[in-house]
Amino acid sequence: MMSRRAFAQGVALLALLPAFSLAPSAHAAGEPRRGGTLNAIIQPEPVSLTAAVLAAAPTGIVGGNIFDGLVKYDLALKPQPELAERWETSPDGRTITFHLRRGVTWHDGKPFTSADVQWSLEHVWKPLNPRNPALFRNITSAETPDPHTVVFKLAEPSVALFSMLNGNGAQILPKHLYEGTNVLTNPHNAKPVGTGPFVFKEWVKGSHILLERNPNYWDAGKPYLDRIVFRVVPDGAARAAGLEKGDIHYAPLSPIPLRDAERLAKLPTVKVGTQGYDWLSPWLYLDFNVDSRHFKDARVRRAVAHAIDREALIKLVWFGFGKAAISPVPSTLAAFHDLEVPKYPFDPKKAEALLDEAGLKRGPDGTRLTITHDFLPYGEDYRRTGEFVKQSLKRVGIEVTLRGQDTAAFTRRVYGDRDFDLSSSWSGSFPDPQLGVARLYSSAFAGKNIPWSNGSGFRSAEADSIFKAVESEPDPTKRIQAWKRFQVLAQTELPTLPLVELRFFNVYSSRLRNAVTRGDQIFGALTEAWLDEPEKKN
Repeated sequence: MMSRRAFAQGVALLALLPAFSLAPSAHAAGEPRRGGTLNAIIQPEPVSLTAAVLAAAPTGIVGGNIFDGLVKYDLALKPQPELAERWETSPDGRTITFHLRRGVTWHDGKPFTSADVQWSLEHVWKPLNPRNPALFRNITSAETPDPHTVVFKLAEPSVALFSMLNGNGAQILPKHLYEGTNVLTNPHNAKPVGTGPFVFKEWVKGSHILLERNPNYWDAGKPYLDRIVFRVVPDGAARAAGLEKGDIHYAPLSPIPLRDAERLAKLPTVKVGTQGYDWLSPWLYLDFNVDSRHFKDARVRRAVAHAIDREALIKLVWFGFGKAAISPVPSTLAAFHDLEVPKYPFDPKKAEALLDEAGLKRGPDGTRLTITHDFLPYGEDYRRTGEFVKQSLKRVGIEVTLRGQDTAAFTRRVYGDRDFDLSSSWSGSFPDPQLGVARLYSSAFAGKNIPWSNGSGFRSAEADSIFKAVESEPDPTKRIQAWKRFQVLAQTELPTLPLVELRFFNVYSSRLRNAVTRGDQIFGALTEAWLDEPEKKN
């Protein structure tokens, strides 16, 4: 358990953040400097570089610099033109016409056309989208009257669609390199060819991923950087040291131990900021394997919920970078969030009573049952979350064996083989819960080996009917009511236990300008970023 001194350091870090957060205009003054190599951190190392087939954060961070989307999102999360210069929606909401940017080429020189969008919809977004394929299955067809126009025909109006059309949520793949192949095993998933501001050059496993400036980028004069090197640095202390020395300029997704962030934020050469995650709305949760021997019983799941002190978890493990979660729809999605869901306050006595009621009495050594907990292998904060859960459950007689592994093994075990009792992970909710929340509870995802989907194995006809209804419901009030019904159901059955609404941070070199210019920056390109001249040493 973390010491009081460590907690005090975390509180001090929160006090520092307003002074050090990078507002979009913090370094906007002055002419951008062209050239230079941005040294960045990617941790853990991605399994793939193509978000179209894998919704993992490291994949999105790197791939966001290689691929453009039809749209991008500004700091208010409003869609802005990217590959689509403009668009119109018919009065009945069932036809959307996109006018594509002319003169755009793939990194191999082939022209980007409406055929690429049409093919990606039919062969990637609909059958393979790892977040919400139903969102795209609602698009019955994509017509291509000419190379620069694509017309989506929808079965029903879709309120959520325009929240998932960036280069991460609806990644467009080059038809000429994927057509006739197995999309999931195509070698270009590891050697991507996009239309974005940076071109993939090499991936040296265990070392780095190199991207170079696209000299033919459609946005003339950009990007400003010559190259980005995403370095794989598994050790948190080494990442902190690289940032402190100035060897690393950019490190997203809470890249260093929180105790180191407090120290680095005091340095004049380092900045800490929390912007660029608005599109994501991340939350941390536990998945119960509802098919496992003990967690089939909802009373045992509720007992675990009462055994964990979320406020202590946030303070002692996450240094205050979060808020206690009471629902699978975070409070950041204010219109949808329901305050009246069943709640499970920290109450060890209640937990013990539920375990007794479920027939899990303490044995001679005080143990009621023994389980495994597979924690997300994304660094020290997730390992320490696992340790916190282990200590919390031990107090009520549940012995926990922590199991660490690499990302590929973790996703296969949890979402494919389903060989676990309890797992911990985080996911993005995105601007509409249809995009990020439904996949965690939908029967359609259970046991399908789709990472960051329904890991618990929860199957509910009532939940599925709600998801189906919100897909085509145009009335915002009715959609909100439906999502509130779902939240009550989810928190009653409790296949997944919300723990923390996360507040991720980035660590930057003070030389890096315009690192955050959009609301989906975490998965967006560093098109506007540039490096100031290093200070001369006497």
